[in-house]
Amino acid sequence: MTRGRLRVYLGAAPGVGKTYAMLGEAHRRAERGTDVVIAFVEDHDRPLTRALCEGLETVPRRVDKYRGASFTEMDLDAVLARRPKVALVDELAHTNIPGGRNAKRWQDIEELLAAGIDVISTVNIQHLESVNDVVEKITGVPQRETVPDDVVRAADQVELVDMSAEALRRRMAHGNVYAPGKVDAALANYFRVGNLTALRELALLWLADKVDEGLQQYRIANDIDATWETRERVVVALTGGPEGETLLRRGGRVAARSSGGDLLAVHVTRSDGLTGASPAALADQRRLVESLGGTYHQVIGDDIPVALLQFARAENATQLVLGTSRRSQIGSSIWGGRVGSAVIRGSGDIDVHMVTHEAAADRRGLPRFGGGLSTRRRTAGFLLGALLLPVLTVLGTTDAVSLNLVSDVLLFQLAVILVALVGGIWPAATTAVVGSLLLNYYFVPPVHTFTINERNNALALVIFVAVAGAVSAVVDTAARRSRQAARSAAESETLATMAGSVLRGDAALPAILTRIREAFGVPAVSLLERNPGTGGQVEWSCAASSGEGPDPASRPIEGDTEEPVGERLVLVLRGRVLPAEDRRVLGAIAAQAAAALEQQRMVEAAAAAKPLADANRTRTALLSAVGHDLRTPLTTAKAAVTSLRGNDITWTAHERDELLAHADDSLDQLTQLVDDLLDLSRVQAGVLPVQPRAVPLDALVRDAVARVGSSNGRVVADVPGALPDALADPQLLQRVIVHLVANAVRFSPDDQPVHVTGSTLGDRLELRVVDRGPGIPEDERDQAFAPVQRLGDTDNNSGLGLGLALARGLTEAMGGTLLPEETPGGGLTMALSLPVAGTRLDP
Repeated sequence: MTRGRLRVYLGAAPGVGKTYAMLGEAHRRAERGTDVVIAFVEDHDRPLTRALCEGLETVPRRVDKYRGASFTEMDLDAVLARRPKVALVDELAHTNIPGGRNAKRWQDIEELLAAGIDVISTVNIQHLESVNDVVEKITGVPQRETVPDDVVRAADQVELVDMSAEALRRRMAHGNVYAPGKVDAALANYFRVGNLTALRELALLWLADKVDEGLQQYRIANDIDATWETRERVVVALTGGPEGETLLRRGGRVAARSSGGDLLAVHVTRSDGLTGASPAALADQRRLVESLGGTYHQVIGDDIPVALLQFARAENATQLVLGTSRRSQIGSSIWGGRVGSAVIRGSGDIDVHMVTHEAAADRRGLPRFGGGLSTRRRTAGFLLGALLLPVLTVLGTTDAVSLNLVSDVLLFQLAVILVALVGGIWPAATTAVVGSLLLNYYFVPPVHTFTINERNNALALVIFVAVAGAVSAVVDTAARRSRQAARSAAESETLATMAGSVLRGDAALPAILTRIREAFGVPAVSLLERNPGTGGQVEWSCAASSGEGPDPASRPIEGDTEEPVGERLVLVLRGRVLPAEDRRVLGAIAAQAAAALEQQRMVEAAAAAKPLADANRTRTALLSAVGHDLRTPLTTAKAAVTSLRGNDITWTAHERDELLAHADDSLDQLTQLVDDLLDLSRVQAGVLPVQPRAVPLDALVRDAVARVGSSNGRVVADVPGALPDALADPQLLQRVIVHLVANAVRFSPDDQPVHVTGSTLGDRLELRVVDRGPGIPEDERDQAFAPVQRLGDTDNNSGLGLGLALARGLTEAMGGTLLPEETPGGGLTMALSLPVAGTRLDP
């Protein structure tokens, strides 16, 4: 019997439309004549989903009893007896009622597939076992119903039903997912924008792995070894050397730059089993790559470049990371030389990164002035001359080789030119002199003597020496100019880097000192500042936050090279004395370091002055606004008291009570305003007394709502009494809630209630005040918490605008947070988060 095919609609969260998409597919198949039945579909009382079930045959459900209650489940035997071509089975991760044939619904589906019935099902990403713990960390909600990943991966088709977080929240706000009474609580907890975005990314990444498995199977089946850059795969080649950790971390960063990138580490072992690497080092590097989320591989191959490239192409790698080495280092490996060059030549469309080991950077330096060619090349030139001259002499004196004097001179001339190209002027000059003597003794008549009978022969020998000397001089001059050009380019690059570091801002000085260490190859650099001490003594201090390198000098006398910068600064290098040609560049860099220090101090001074400027602006705004807000209640109270004290008018008892009420209300407003100003100043000064203890939120919210006189029943509080107590100061918390509710009532339309909801998230309690007012643009939300801010409000009788500023200050003083969010469908939500009682707060 042919096994049925499984198609799964995968969603990031409830409400994205998985069941709707499944039913739509069923209608399309039914219209094409396919026998489709609904084995089990849960519509969750959603009208659109229920309407889409109409027109499809439904297999009656089975009713089970469990603990005195009735539950409906899919009737597996009835579906098997019906034997449709396609069966719709919703909620793949569902747990069946105990006592049935199978514990999980995916096991029921396995029976349907084994019977040859095609199944279309649905599942959310949070129900997959591999990401279940991650989802709980993100949402704070444990998922008890899970399905093994292998079940979903084995599906013939997995289709993602995708929707942005904002669109899903709007769908919920319109009542298309949950009943209206559950919408606010859902939006405040599980269906936050951050939660939904993270779940959506998990779903996309999981499906990308599923698609990638299919792609790998296709490539293997069709014998495709070319790189298809569908996703980043970074292969790091390990030798077991000390550079392995640096290479792995660099490769990990490269893979992390592309979401879903893979990191693979590979070590090539020779076929004879002799790796030449430290097993302990390889074991440490294997643990490191696994901690970075990568995988470790070991392949066998005598030709390392070929083995690396074959592995990279087999894994569809897009990037290959190799370690390079300095030839001057003892024990340098071949990875940065022959292997690196061979891999680059054969890499094709695979990007190859040659990474310098961090320790090698300390031995870099600017190219040296001096001789045109290195000592190694001059030595090679002498050896080449010592080899060529005897060979040419033996060949020229052999009877089998018959050459005239002109040919012998040209051959010796060629030898001198070759020596000049390899070793420069001194090996070539030596070769020319010795070669002229050999020509004279063995080839110029009379032979075996140093006597020259003919002028032409003497002229030929002179020209031979002159040409050899000229060629040698030209080669040596070219090498010297090349060395000078390389040094000038290095100096220009170094100075340009320094200038860019200065322009980058407050981190420029450490960057400059680090660059000095690398450029001049010294272990430690420090910028010291001279300070006048007591008794005429000179004291030195490190001008930077700290010197660069191990054990930087704390006084100029402790360094090996010092470069004065102005009257007070000295740049001190430890490790070696710089030659004269380096001092010129060092002076220019030191001047830039001094400029960076000055810039850093200016930035610090500006940062220190900013709070003072902000406070001054706040005080100015308060002084300009407080006059009106203090005068209004004072004037009202004064007028009421003056009227009561007057003798020219006889007030009735009702009128006297009304005047006294006006005076009392005005004095209450004045007291509240003064209290807010004092508390705001204490919050800003950090001296507000806070006495946190366990506080029941439901009772506190009721009291706070009752204190908002303008609410008039417009506030709907939904704070469950079963919530744990909050750790807060009850008086301060009540004032925070009063300010938030009053602000929401003030901006909400008269026909729209303000909702206050409470919930838990991990070890935090969250209180949300939701209004349907005009809201605040995202780029202006921080300004709403500044004192004397009334965004979009032109009513001068509405107060100083201290409410939100004071509310945030009091909340943070209690160890909580207060953040504004957009209300789906329009409006503003103030999210107040506090620790649960019993949570330890950091001092």
